[in-house]
Amino acid sequence: MKKRLSVFLALLMICAGKTVFASAERPLQKHILVAYFSATGTTRPLAEYAAEHLHADLYEIVPEEPYTQEDLAYYTGGRCDREQDDPSVRPAISGRVENMEQYDTVIIGHPIWHGQAPRIISTFLESYDFSEKTLVTFCTSHSSGLGSSAKNLQPLVPETVTWLESRRFPGGASREDIASWLDSIGLKAEEPRAGQFSFDTKTVLLNSGYEMPILGLGTYALDHDTCVNSVMALLENGGRLIDTAYMYGNEEAVGEGVRQAMAEYSIPRGEIFVITKIYPSQFGDPEAAIDMALEKLDIGYIDMMLLHHPGSNDVNAYLAMEKYVAEGKIRSLGLSNWYIEELTGFLPQVNIMPALVQNEIHPYYQEQDVVPFIQEKGIAVQCWYPLGGRGYTKELLTDDTILGIAAAHGVSAAQVILRWDLQRGIVVIPGSSNPDHIRENLDLFGFELTPAEMEQITALDRGEKHDWY
Repeated sequence: MKKRLSVFLALLMICAGKTVFASAERPLQKHILVAYFSATGTTRPLAEYAAEHLHADLYEIVPEEPYTQEDLAYYTGGRCDREQDDPSVRPAISGRVENMEQYDTVIIGHPIWHGQAPRIISTFLESYDFSEKTLVTFCTSHSSGLGSSAKNLQPLVPETVTWLESRRFPGGASREDIASWLDSIGLKAEEPRAGQFSFDTKTVLLNSGYEMPILGLGTYALDHDTCVNSVMALLENGGRLIDTAYMYGNEEAVGEGVRQAMAEYSIPRGEIFVITKIYPSQFGDPEAAIDMALEKLDIGYIDMMLLHHPGSNDVNAYLAMEKYVAEGKIRSLGLSNWYIEELTGFLPQVNIMPALVQNEIHPYYQEQDVVPFIQEKGIAVQCWYPLGGRGYTKELLTDDTILGIAAAHGVSAAQVILRWDLQRGIVVIPGSSNPDHIRENLDLFGFELTPAEMEQITALDRGEKHDWY
């Protein structure tokens, strides 16, 4: 997966042979969205300039019923005239911002119609909870001024919204004009922070500088042929993250599936992210364990290697993995089944901050204290057993709360649980040998859980761990 060198250099500072990690000390970035409605194409480039200047995400507000030239003709009694004459009109929008909860600041661009923002902007503002966010609008117009348009939008959102000063731009405004305005109202571009999800690219930025998919496939308990077929099904359907381990006994199968899919589906190796683990029984000779994993996988390099769980010589094993990072044979390092106490003792003894911690997490065992502890250090969190684990999946997938939420969105219980993880900023690797389930487990971006639904699932936590790790 792609490496963000600028972030890598910002996060890792080598000093006297020891790595000092700045990521844990950096304030959380304000994540910015630029949303725009552009009926004639005038607003679009200005929104693109703003997104580029701020390194922000960009979202186009698209009406379900597109506006025609006749609709837009002023003073003809057409659609535009009728909508602007009626403040209660709310034109429907096609699609949604899937992850609005992650944005602290939203910039909204629109034209001016009859002295006001088009009514579809009212639809947009009333479609999300903007509480505690910062909002600012800009308009484009060849002749009309900003007028009261910005002020008239403010009652549509909660009083807890902070509004910045809006601006009107003529058609053809430059990048420099947009940049100067954004700078003047205190909106500055910041580098992405480690652990930050992008729902657009479906990746998370690791503190190693690499981007990793936020959903994929777990291969625990899959025999050789089943594993090969499952890996190929994942890759055929757009998935790019695969998790294996020495103890699973299927590293060779994962490698075979990856190589076959690369050849059959023309997938570049750089798009695929493979995680494997060495077991405590291997910690006494970690170099041999790493070499064995490289040989079994036979895919050139390992995207990420984890220590499977704490054990004797775990620090020395990790230090050995660091040498393979320096040689380019492993790209990122991580830990599996490490919690607050274990991390507190382990991290000061190593040179490279783990990029990932992988733990058991599901609605009945949520790690509400552990997950923030890890994420605040700029370390990504990944969950195994996201659907409860073998012997427990049925109970979780038939939970009345989860089924009710699934019915409301027209999705499966499994999709609700996996989406809940993603909205917590947790990478998911559900295991499956069923191609239909693998496809379903990748289809998590056509709906969004509301804050109330997230809270309903949070209330299911029993502290009920389903494995001993």
